[in-house]
Amino acid sequence: MRVLVVDDEKKVAALVKGGLAEHGIAAEVCHHGDEALQRASSETFDGLVLDIMLPGRDGLSILRKLRAEGHNVPVVLLTARGDVEERVEGLNLGADDYLAKPFAIAELVARLRAVWRRRAGVTSNVLAYADVVMNLGTREVRRAEKVLRLTPREFSVLECLLRAAEKVVTRTELSQQVWGYQFDPGTNVVDVAVQRLRGKLEDGFSSALIQTVRGVGYCLKAAS
Repeated sequence: MRVLVVDDEKKVAALVKGGLAEHGIAAEVCHHGDEALQRASSETFDGLVLDIMLPGRDGLSILRKLRAEGHNVPVVLLTARGDVEERVEGLNLGADDYLAKPFAIAELVARLRAVWRRRAGVTSNVLAYADVVMNLGTREVRRAEKVLRLTPREFSVLECLLRAAEKVVTRTELSQQVWGYQFDPGTNVVDVAVQRLRGKLEDGFSSALIQTVRGVGYCLKAAS
């Protein structure tokens, strides 16, 4: 997932970015309301973490403008504790959720995932294909009865492949969804991560699951 974190407190924004990365969520930051509106209007994000108090346009103004222009990106507002009127106004303008400062990163991650599940019409925390089961809530991954110890990046790569099971996921798509930046054909970071994931996923098993589609990307597909 690729998220834009908008907060004029640079230390807070950096902590949020780092905390989201630990949970496998790629985050980019900006600190000014005008820049936030421009980026949210012109780039593709899976979510906005949007502080209300910002220089330039405030968070509610950004939200109002985005919704008026038809942008449906999920938005979690950050509000000062006790500002009930701002929360109500934000929800009425189309915010998906809110968090009062200070907050725990784990709660922000949980709320972002809940928003994504609602938007996707998903009612379960579990993704499964063949004998692989991923619990998005506990972040436990099993193949058959074996628990796999995955890094946050490996978890996110596998999540992308599970969501598109038996369909090809390109290197560009993996790069954008897991690392949050445009794909650089000069780097092999995606291939390295997939190879490490493949090693853990297939260690001790006779059947391969991750298929390489030469020149394109990867596909999670069980042997027929």
